[in-house]
Amino acid sequence: MANEMLLKYGCNPNQKPSKVFMEDGSELPITVLNGKAGYINLLDALNGWQLVKELKTATGVCAATSFKHVSPAGAAIGRPLSDTLKKIYWVDDLGELSPLASAYARARGADRMSSYGDFIALSDKVDVCTAKMIQREVSDGIIAPAYDEEALEILKSKRKGTYCILQIDENYTPNPIEHKQVYGVTFEQGRNELAIDKNLLSNIVTENKNIPADKLDDLLISLITLKYTQSNSVCYVKDGQAIGIGAGQQSRIHCTRLAGQKADNWWLRQSPQVLNLQFVDNIRRADRDNAIDVYIGDEYEDVLRDGEWQRIFKVKPEIFTVEEKKAWLAKNTDVCLGSDAFFPFGDNIERAKKSGVAYIAEPGGSIRDDNVIETCNKYQIAMAFTGIRLFHH
Repeated sequence: MANEMLLKYGCNPNQKPSKVFMEDGSELPITVLNGKAGYINLLDALNGWQLVKELKTATGVCAATSFKHVSPAGAAIGRPLSDTLKKIYWVDDLGELSPLASAYARARGADRMSSYGDFIALSDKVDVCTAKMIQREVSDGIIAPAYDEEALEILKSKRKGTYCILQIDENYTPNPIEHKQVYGVTFEQGRNELAIDKNLLSNIVTENKNIPADKLDDLLISLITLKYTQSNSVCYVKDGQAIGIGAGQQSRIHCTRLAGQKADNWWLRQSPQVLNLQFVDNIRRADRDNAIDVYIGDEYEDVLRDGEWQRIFKVKPEIFTVEEKKAWLAKNTDVCLGSDAFFPFGDNIERAKKSGVAYIAEPGGSIRDDNVIETCNKYQIAMAFTGIRLFHH
């Protein structure tokens, strides 16, 4: 390890010189095992590592996240995958998956459009199964505490040998005071060391006070994910993984809508209409993902018009009608939702309900809390007030 690392440039090519370093003279907690890390790569890596480390601490299960532009596109713990999830994540040909591989399949697969070109963070030693999965995805790099020797060699083969591979010292403890500069002005604050655990979910303020144990875990996943997502942010979670993350919106209802649309797309991809799509042989993974995204959206004609569908599909698909989509979306239930700040209006609950939300964790503290609670009670949603805000900038 070294005290500093020179970088090619900062956020943009014109921002030079660029480096990362330890102000106190200590060694950097990261080692480059292969390739070169960029400025944004390191922002993603260090935020992603904190997220997966905290997910594992909170749930006791290995964790993965797929980061893009300093927010997670997906985050998950290593619960087994159903056959349907294996198929929509394009990992059904890999045989039995390790828990870590399952976690990354979930993190990558929740929003494959956003995960394209991601930076990966994994909580545990990278095994061969996970490395083989990563090998065929378009990704900028990875950070983990350790690597199996064979797994490391597999990852080194990516991007013609330039794939960025970072090893983090899992025993590293950062300074409790952190700094950043904006326009030459230095900001200082205490690090957000708040432990997110089930104690934060004990204040259930709705008539329905039943939150099963697995849903408590899902709510913890939503809150920890939000802790490292650019604010404002809202996160929908189901079965151990984020299924929709709305990041960096100025309005909370826009966060809720954006994340809800992503959650809806995740569910629509599991419909028979999508599972039965017949793609042409040797179609690129990204082209296939893009085609599915368009097919389930409002601009489906872009992939169904003559001259275009033949390039993508062996057989022209039937239109996935609005009525069929509504009927399928109604089957998505027991979704959990977290918000990094209070909901100011009940319209957020109305939108969340449309995506199957039945459990919510949010700080509380709005002057309209009574309206938000009343809206939850209308749908028998169980909501906990955590009393903590999770802004991240």
